[in-house]
Amino acid sequence: MEIRHYEQQKPFTTKDGSTIRSLLDKANAPVANQSLAEATLPAGCATQRHHHRLSEEFYYLLEGRGLMEIDGELSEVGPGAAVLIPAGAWHQIRALEPLRFLCCCAPAYAHEDTYF
Repeated sequence: MEIRHYEQQKPFTTKDGSTIRSLLDKANAPVANQSLAEATLPAGCATQRHHHRLSEEFYYLLEGRGLMEIDGELSEVGPGAAVLIPAGAWHQIRALEPLRFLCCCAPAYAHEDTYF
């Protein structure tokens, strides 16, 4: 059984500028095909617009409000919103309020698969 606790995972800054705390991925568990992380973004900040060639990504908003852009389409998002980001789709999220959201990637998130 593999269980990881939030407070034991060290946060880091991704190439897109968000602060991530990896909950389950190849770096901390015997994960083969996906990753789960919590991201935070201060109010007024945005991730750098980017895409992943390999990874399909889900965002699940826990706290705050933001403006989500995927391939030029904009939508306001808040708690309870689940967002599909297809592999290859250009995307960015801007925090209208401090944001906290879950990110799930398949295959697992990798810095090398982040393109600007």
